[in-house]
Amino acid sequence: MVAITIMGAGIMGPSAAFELARRGAQVRVIERAHPGAGASGGVVGALAPHVPDQWNPMKQFQFDSLIMAGPFWADVAATGGVDAGYARLGRVQPLDTDAAVARARDRAEAATSLWQGRAEWHVLPARDAPGLPIDCASGFVVLDTLSARLNPRSALAALGAALGRLGVFVEQGDQPPAGATAVIWATGADGLRELGTALGVPMGGAVKGQAALLAAEWRDAPQVYAPGLHVVPHADGHVAVGSTSERVFDHPSATDAQLDAVIARARALCPALADAPVTRRWAGLRPRAPSRQPVLGAWPGRHGHFVLNGGFKTGFGMAPKLAQVTADLVLDGQDRRPAGMRVADNLKTGQG
Repeated sequence: MVAITIMGAGIMGPSAAFELARRGAQVRVIERAHPGAGASGGVVGALAPHVPDQWNPMKQFQFDSLIMAGPFWADVAATGGVDAGYARLGRVQPLDTDAAVARARDRAEAATSLWQGRAEWHVLPARDAPGLPIDCASGFVVLDTLSARLNPRSALAALGAALGRLGVFVEQGDQPPAGATAVIWATGADGLRELGTALGVPMGGAVKGQAALLAAEWRDAPQVYAPGLHVVPHADGHVAVGSTSERVFDHPSATDAQLDAVIARARALCPALADAPVTRRWAGLRPRAPSRQPVLGAWPGRHGHFVLNGGFKTGFGMAPKLAQVTADLVLDGQDRRPAGMRVADNLKTGQG
């Protein structure tokens, strides 16, 4: 039996652990703080695709992962008996100008082929869009049927329960045990900095995000997206709004006026949220690799060690496919990674 240690219990580590354990590997998960201590402990949970144009292997990878998400989270729930809060309800995007409407219609044609008939991209009058009424300058919106929501805390709890049924438990620590066949480092922003230090080249770091939960019952509504703003209804009577992207900050987990501005934008875009009380404010650090994409591959100079990190703003959406490809690579030596995901690709970007 292959003995694999996963360092880090954000979304990527436990997702990979679930896939590896299902394939018969002996898995340990070690976390220095607690599950979801970093970016994965947030509140937003938007699983949304890139726009369907200028297609490339990474966009295809993300598309495949979003398609996989429903069965993946259903398997997690069936194994552990805990629901992850997943629902594929789509996403509404307001279009503010006539030019934006024209671009969106072009993308609708592209989605017909690129999304393989498995999801749709519609341009329709804002008054006909389901869910939260929105204030839209052009009167038109995009509705896609690929986007989904996931409750971050529920997802981590569901993974923890499923892993427990498979005999895998999260242990506290900061070093892998001796004798592991392989070690997978899924340690977030700190891990990217440590990787860069070890390689002598910047490999990314932390971008702070702030978000909030508003008490409002829109559980069956699609999420809403405008540039820099996510509004995501969840099944627990809350609507998540976020988030900022801060390269410079004083405190990694403190919220401030920047979050107030995000909440104000959400209320202006969705007037039905105008009086919804804020029940939780959150801030944390998200890992951002040089390429902005996930990083998966062998750690240069460390035999048997792998990196599974990055995925700036896309970690929850990419997790199912990343788990599958990680298991292929570590257990079978099969390389199914798209260009740009390897450590060497990010090493070149960091040097540049």
